[in-house]
Amino acid sequence: MPDATDLKLLRALQLEPTSSAADLGERIGLTHTPCWRRLKRLEAEGVIRGRSVELDAEALGLPVTVFCFSRLTRHDKATMEAFERGAREHPNILQCYTMSGDQDYVLRVVAHSVKEFERLLKDDLLSLPSIGQMSSSFALSEIKNTTVLPI
Repeated sequence: MPDATDLKLLRALQLEPTSSAADLGERIGLTHTPCWRRLKRLEAEGVIRGRSVELDAEALGLPVTVFCFSRLTRHDKATMEAFERGAREHPNILQCYTMSGDQDYVLRVVAHSVKEFERLLKDDLLSLPSIGQMSSSFALSEIKNTTVLPI
């Protein structure tokens, strides 16, 4: 479990993921080496899974966001693993969650247009392993989208 200094470091890193260990250390009151050691430990423990750059999908020609709610025909381990592998490999699927309740999975999909999404649905999404039923809801506008955890 991260201690108070780790949490300060993680908060700073979330806001500026491209910062160097020296810059992060300066922000939280550590010298470079102890800060670097903490970063490496947190990475080894899996607390830090990676660093990324946030891109604007709309500015890059991907203005359509669709949430696809999916039910599988079977619920055995092999079927679920095959579906999840297919979801991980598809570049337009940005997120995939297993769900409780009526749906088995929800996918967050981006596309260049509604027409392209229709093609993705027919050619790719409905071909994912063991899809029994899929319903889609188009996002009208994005109100909040963050990766910053409340730590």
